[in-house]
Amino acid sequence: MVKKTAKKVYDTETATVVKKVTSGWYGDPAGYETTMYVTPEGDYFLYTYGGETSPYAKENITTFTKAKAQEWLKNN
Repeated sequence: MVKKTAKKVYDTETATVVKKVTSGWYGDPAGYETTMYVTPEGDYFLYTYGGETSPYAKENITTFTKAKAQEWLKNN
């Protein structure tokens, strides 16, 4: 997935996975996955996607500051 802002591009194909967290099983309507990535430039983003009744029913990318990413990593 790719998300473009005015100045940056966040791409799951070119970024490095830092940590992946899954909940549920394949096909679980409440299941989801969250994956923290870091770009080659050092920018962090969270990719989320899940089943139709999960908190992440739509595929999304959310940008994170380094501090916010470290907090997420600590708590997940």
